[in-house]
Amino acid sequence: MSIDPVSASQIVSSAAAAEVNTGDTAWVLASAALVMLMTPALAFFYGGMVRQKNVLATIMQSFVIVALISVQWVLWGYSLAFGPDVKGLIGNLDWLGLNGVGLAPNADYAATIPHQAFMIFQGMFAVITPALITGAFAERMKFKSFLIFVLLWATIVYDPIAHWVWGQGGWLKAMGALDFAGGTVVHISSGFAALAAALIMKKRIGLDEETIEPHDSTMVVLGAAFLWFGWFGFNAGSALTSGSLATSAFVVTNTAAATAALAWMTMSWWMGGKPSVIGTACGAVAGLVAITPGSGFVTPMAAVIIGLGAGVFCYLACHIKARSNFVDDSLDVMGVHGVGGVWGALATGLFATVAVNSAGANGLFYGNPEQITAQLIAVAASATYSFVVTVGILKAIDVVFGLRVAPHEEVHGLDITQHGEPAYSI
Repeated sequence: MSIDPVSASQIVSSAAAAEVNTGDTAWVLASAALVMLMTPALAFFYGGMVRQKNVLATIMQSFVIVALISVQWVLWGYSLAFGPDVKGLIGNLDWLGLNGVGLAPNADYAATIPHQAFMIFQGMFAVITPALITGAFAERMKFKSFLIFVLLWATIVYDPIAHWVWGQGGWLKAMGALDFAGGTVVHISSGFAALAAALIMKKRIGLDEETIEPHDSTMVVLGAAFLWFGWFGFNAGSALTSGSLATSAFVVTNTAAATAALAWMTMSWWMGGKPSVIGTACGAVAGLVAITPGSGFVTPMAAVIIGLGAGVFCYLACHIKARSNFVDDSLDVMGVHGVGGVWGALATGLFATVAVNSAGANGLFYGNPEQITAQLIAVAASATYSFVVTVGILKAIDVVFGLRVAPHEEVHGLDITQHGEPAYSI
């Protein structure tokens, strides 16, 4: 008895569907939505920190990245980051346009969910990473140059580093470096790119003559709260299952964020005389950054230590930067994401334990000193690559298109000069 083509297709689809765990799939798709929410949350977090004349332009940068990188990821980004390996450095283009990325699971990455579910979850990571960098050059970059920069940076910096750490065959993954949810891939890469951008873009007009204050502190706290909320998808979703590992990652994520918020608040109270509201919000974000690489490998008590370190180290980094006035990293991306990411990656090498995740490794404090070496190499490689290549991208764009808006446009604000729309009609 012959089988017609439609029936054969249905049989194949049924066989693929039988391999899919619906609970895991529901959790990963919900987590992808939570991570997507983080980029608009970042828009509010950053938008509240800038001056009123630049708030809409700042929000637009994060918002348009959701669209731009979502398309880039489908067309070629996912293939470069997770496609078949090329010498441990990058994926090839076999999965261009999601060719071969279907609804059956891919055992190399997630054996219980559709391959496209894994793809879109990782796509939301690719979206937020360049959005983090925008805080370093807030209030002074041309919108056209910004779009070109984001597209080039995602392709040349983010995608290769993601492959090194997470891609099947990636050299850092093969070496044993641990990064559960993006401390190296997301935060170190964006933090050091932010430092490069701030150095290349130079200071905002008037920075040395006036104090630039956030125009709406309530937006900052709201954005931080939604970042905290979305981060549960970021970290717990990276378990790629809805079981015990996701639960552990959820608990340590909240614990580290809470501890870091209290630590930064205490530091601001001690050093500045009053407990800073914005500082407390920044502390929570710093804790979230620091726990990200180890969220699937460490215990709750280790998360307390990691959060405490994040609150203190990131506060001091931002405080020293403000006092030195050496570089205009407008919204302290390097201080929070760069420093927090480095601390978190190294802390993972200290506190990781197979008692939490048998697929991970023990850290230094659990009898494996080699793990801290692997973490140091991953930090150094990703930080150096991101910084150097970001400098090259920005210099090339500056030669061809120019990076900064004209001085009179910067004085009038980017909302009107770049978009022709005010944030507030008051």
